[in-house]
Amino acid sequence: MILGSLFSGGKDSAFAVYKARSEGHNISCLVTVFPKSEESHLLHHPNIRLTALQARAMNIPQITIPLDSDNTRVEVDEIKNALKTAKEKFGIEGVVHGGIRSAFQKNHFETICRSLDLRVIAPLWNVNEEAYLHELVQCGFEFVVTSVTAQGLDDSWLGKIITLQDVEKLISISSKFGFNASFEGGEAETFVVSCPLFSGHIRIVKSNKTWDGYRGRFEITEAVLEE
Repeated sequence: MILGSLFSGGKDSAFAVYKARSEGHNISCLVTVFPKSEESHLLHHPNIRLTALQARAMNIPQITIPLDSDNTRVEVDEIKNALKTAKEKFGIEGVVHGGIRSAFQKNHFETICRSLDLRVIAPLWNVNEEAYLHELVQCGFEFVVTSVTAQGLDDSWLGKIITLQDVEKLISISSKFGFNASFEGGEAETFVVSCPLFSGHIRIVKSNKTWDGYRGRFEITEAVLEE
């Protein structure tokens, strides 16, 4: 099936593309909607403009749409417009996304796709989060933590590329503090710098870390794709 990917640059959307391809689907384009701010409940925000490097690394065309509002209704309308463009331009028959537990996202995406006669492919839906984190790292996905907003996650996680040892630590901390280890609830955000889909590695050249004692962000201000 020819699919478009709702792509944020984080581990989940990238791994969803990887899984969809491994199941024989053709990913003809990436669809990335830039939310106005981190207040968006539907869309991924930190470092999202750098998805252009990831698209280049995967050699997949990208449709991008910047928003001037965090209103969910506006976001839904713009996602629908972007997917309509993807259907007309790239002939997509369905959409793949990396949702794991968020019924809020899933319901909105399914409603949009139903209105456009597109199928929804969600290869990570209801996956076991602990097994998923192990599989991610073991499959060669390198991703950096770009924001944290949960008790138990301090500024030492910002900018960290997650290893198997970090996965075990995350699972332990999440059990203690009661957050989702895969960050499905927005406890943290990630950005993929290398994976089997990429033709090269994204090297972070410059970055800026902010921390207010509870939440923090790792902003990538400059990065290059090393083929």
